[in-house]
Amino acid sequence: MSHERKTEEEWVRVQERPLDVSALEAFLRHPRAGGVCVFVGTTRAVTGSVVTEELRYEAFSEMALDEMKRLAAEASVRWPVLRAALHHRTGVVPVAEASVAVGVATPHRADSFEACRFLIDRLKETVPVWKKEIYADGSTEWVEPGKTDQG
Repeated sequence: MSHERKTEEEWVRVQERPLDVSALEAFLRHPRAGGVCVFVGTTRAVTGSVVTEELRYEAFSEMALDEMKRLAAEASVRWPVLRAALHHRTGVVPVAEASVAVGVATPHRADSFEACRFLIDRLKETVPVWKKEIYADGSTEWVEPGKTDQG
């Protein structure tokens, strides 16, 4: 299942199938953009000494879209964002596959880097998406929005 809202300036999406990072990047292309920055978060196999089998994500999709749009609007006030895209996957995300992709297009690279970092950091803090980590030893752990990943 896929939920999305798309305009000329922003594209937010929550979906169960794999993310299409190429489509996200193509959307960001803009004739006035000198900087396009894309961050892709993937499931890693090892965190510290813990081996991860997979991640499972659940989201309140409509609220997630609302918050993603709000974040895009906030970024556009803080930086000269020409286009912004925030996509999050739900369901099972195996090791090495993308769970989140965020990108921006701005006239200059410094703004692009800063706005993209802001968007992924705030998305992890405020968007209603919950992550369940499934470990190789059979244990599991739910990670709620607001618990940021520094790795």
